[in-house]
Amino acid sequence: MKIFKTTIAGIIFAIAIPILGISQNLESFEERVTEFTLDNGLHFIIVERNVAPVAHFFSLVDVGSANEPVGNTGIAHIFEHMVFKGSHTIGTTNYEEEVQYINQMDDAYTAWLQEYNKFETDEERLAELWAVFEELQEKAGEFVVNNEFTQIIEREGATGVNAFASADATGYFYSLPQNKAELWFMLEADRFMNPVMREFYIEKDVIYEERRMRTDSNPFGRLLEEFAATAFSAHPYKNPVVGWPSDIRNTTIADAWDYHEKFYAPSSFTISIVGDVDPAEMRRLAEKYFGPMPYRDPAPELKVEEPTQRGERRFVIEERSQPIYLEGYHTVNNQHPDYQALNLLGNILSSGRTSRLYRKMVVEDQSALQASALHGYPGSKYPGMFLAYVIPNQGVEMEDVEQTLRDEFQKIIDEGVTEEELERVRTNARAGLVRSLTSNQGIAQTMAFAHVNGGSWKTAFTNLDRLNEVTVEDIQRVAETYIKKSNRTVGMIKNVQDENVASN
Repeated sequence: MKIFKTTIAGIIFAIAIPILGISQNLESFEERVTEFTLDNGLHFIIVERNVAPVAHFFSLVDVGSANEPVGNTGIAHIFEHMVFKGSHTIGTTNYEEEVQYINQMDDAYTAWLQEYNKFETDEERLAELWAVFEELQEKAGEFVVNNEFTQIIEREGATGVNAFASADATGYFYSLPQNKAELWFMLEADRFMNPVMREFYIEKDVIYEERRMRTDSNPFGRLLEEFAATAFSAHPYKNPVVGWPSDIRNTTIADAWDYHEKFYAPSSFTISIVGDVDPAEMRRLAEKYFGPMPYRDPAPELKVEEPTQRGERRFVIEERSQPIYLEGYHTVNNQHPDYQALNLLGNILSSGRTSRLYRKMVVEDQSALQASALHGYPGSKYPGMFLAYVIPNQGVEMEDVEQTLRDEFQKIIDEGVTEEELERVRTNARAGLVRSLTSNQGIAQTMAFAHVNGGSWKTAFTNLDRLNEVTVEDIQRVAETYIKKSNRTVGMIKNVQDENVASN
C-alpha cells in the first residue's frame, strides 16, 4: 500500500500535561505511558490521551525489504497486501474448501513457473499449465467475500485504514472509536494468527501495477532504483521495496508462508495504542487475544555488511525525460553518534528558503527548479546514504549542476557552518517532533519506531538531547568524513533530445 520521517519548542502538546517542552517534561509524559511484553515476546505501548473518544492502533513489524530472502524481493510488500485479505473466518464463505483450491492453485502455478523458467520453454505446455492454474484460481475465488475485513472496520467507524512496507519495517494502522477497542484486538489478532493467501496471484497483478506506476513510468523512481542497485554491492538495501519483476513473478504462496514463519514471530511486533483508553483494559484484551499467539524463535538477524567502497561509481540513463541529477554517500545507521549531525547537515543544505542549496541554485543561479539533500536513504536501521538531488532548469548542463553541488559541499568542509544555521535547523527539528506528537497517530508511530530502533519509546525524546549536543564542528567533521569522492555514487537522467543521442 505505501512506503516514509521524524523530528520541540514551547508548543501545547494536547496530552493533558503542562505547557512545557516535551523533552523537559518526560517524567510527566511517562505517567501516561504503560508498556508490557506478553510471554510470547509481543510488546505493547499504551498512551492515555483523553482528548476525544477515539484511539489509534499501530502494529509495527520489525521486518522490511532488507530482510527478504534472495530471489524473493518484494515479498514483504506482497505479505503486507495479504494481511488485508482477512482470516480463516473473515473474507470467505467456506475456508476449508477454499484453502484446498488455494493449495492446488499454488501447485499449478509452481508447475507453470518450472516450465516458464526452463532454458527452452515448451509454449504449448506452458499454455496448458496456465489454463489449469486459472481454472483453480477461479474456483478458489468463488468462496471469496471481497474486502470483508476493511468493510467490517469501516462500518464500525474506522478511519485512516492503511499500511506500508519499507526497507526497514512493515506497519499496519487505523483509528477507531474508543468503545470499539475490543473489536480491533479481535480482528488484529485474528489476521496475524490466522493469515490467508487469498487472491494471492490477483494481488500480485495489483503489485505489478504499483511497480509500473511508481518506478517503471516514473523518471525519479527509475533513477532511484538504478541508484540503489549501483551504490550497494552486498547489502540488500540495493533491492527495491516493491521487488524486481522476475522475483515478483517467481514468488509463490509457499514462499510467502516460509517468509511469515521466519519473520512474523511475536517478538517482531511492537503495537502502540494511543487515545481515550484504559491501560488495564488494554492489557486484559492483549492477553486475551494476542496471548494465544504461539511463541516462535525471533526472526533471523541480517548480518550482511556493505564493504567499503573502493572508488566513485557513476551511471547515466539516457531517455526522453526530465533531466535529474543525483549523488549519494555511504554513511551510518540511526544509532551511530554521527547520525544526527548528518541529518542536520541535510537540513542546512536544503530545508527551507534560507537553506544553502535553495539560495544558491534556485534563487541566485536559477540553475535548478529544485535542489534537496537528505539522510537515511533507503533506510536507517542499517548504514544508509546521504543524498543530494537536483532537477535542473532548462538548458542547464549536468556538469554545471555537479560542480555547484561540489562547491557547496566543499565550502562546508573548508569553512564550516554558522551557529545561526545550526540553531535554525535544530529548532525546526524540535518543531517537527512536536507536530508529530499532536495526534494519536503521530504519537503511536513515533513511539513504536523509537522502541524498535532505539530500544525504548523514550529515545523519541532523548534524541532531542543528541540534537542539542551537535556542534558546528560536528557538522564540518561529518561533511569531511563522508562527503568524499571515493565514497560517492553519481547517477543522472539525461534527455536524449537535449544530448542529441540517437536511439538504438
